[in-house]
Amino acid sequence: MAVTFTPIDPEGADRDELVAFMTSQTFPFHVRTSPTAEQISDAIAAGAYRDDDNASFWIDHAEHGRVGFFRFEDLSEDTPLFDLRLAEQWRGRGLGGEILAAATERVFTTMPEVRRFEGQTREDNVAMRRVFVRAGWVQEAYYREGWPVEGGEPVASVAYSVLRRDWESGTVTPVVWDAASA
Repeated sequence: MAVTFTPIDPEGADRDELVAFMTSQTFPFHVRTSPTAEQISDAIAAGAYRDDDNASFWIDHAEHGRVGFFRFEDLSEDTPLFDLRLAEQWRGRGLGGEILAAATERVFTTMPEVRRFEGQTREDNVAMRRVFVRAGWVQEAYYREGWPVEGGEPVASVAYSVLRRDWESGTVTPVVWDAASA
């Protein structure tokens, strides 16, 4: 696989690079689209980038070099989540699927207690929604007006997951959406 995850030391050697990355990019589909240095510093101090629940990594690509940031979240739970942020210059180049596949493999090969891996995005982040589907993830929820938007009305948050058994077998188990009519 051409994608590797390089651990980030947010309170030490990688602090300045992490702050620079997060503040020099615009993330149009995240809650904070343009985080400030103060917000990132506060998040570092609160353990949001590395503690019992969070582990942050640089995304390194064999061909392209460093392409972004990846954080595994809720690691003390049985269903971890993630935060993926590609550098602007690498968006729209088809790297999302490769990165999500590498992250999924990492979760299921290093966390034997985890049965499902989950991610969420905004309803209008069509590119990421396609990445989830191409990677064999299944849409499980659609939270109407569940995603806050800076300076605007909230949009829906859409949740996807992959089950360990589906990942191991290479299959996709669909969701039964309306059990009342089944």
